[in-house]
Amino acid sequence: MASTHEPHPRGRSEVGDLDTIVSERLDLVDQRTTAARRSLVDILAGTTAPLTLREILELDAGLAQSSAYRNLAVLEEAGVVRRVVIGDDHTRYELAEDLTGHHHHLVCADCGAVTDFVLDDPAEQVLEAALDAAAAAAGFRAEHHRLDLVGTCRRCG
Repeated sequence: MASTHEPHPRGRSEVGDLDTIVSERLDLVDQRTTAARRSLVDILAGTTAPLTLREILELDAGLAQSSAYRNLAVLEEAGVVRRVVIGDDHTRYELAEDLTGHHHHLVCADCGAVTDFVLDDPAEQVLEAALDAAAAAAGFRAEHHRLDLVGTCRRCG
């Protein structure tokens, strides 16, 4: 279950700005910034794809599994972290999209690896128009979209 652990190619907020945003969002849900929460945010800010809890714990041996679960839940409630559920046994975590930029996922059905990808503006506009039309035809008002392409990665292929 490989994820890439290198600086993200999408434009993330500057670290100072991210610290402020995280603190403000935690305040809104009556929570505070702790060392464990800061560590989780730093780990997720430094990756190019959503991570499993196991991958997060491998990147910070000081985090306890139960504490990491609780803190991820708090960060999710505060709108800092987004849970990405890929099948029954592949739950991953990433920073909320408004902190990282709009993107999609390539998901390997065999190993659960997830890779972020970004469409160019013309392709994203065509996709958005098609999704808006489908939603309108069903009497549904879409707020945003997530696209996961599921298949087989190069390693499993």
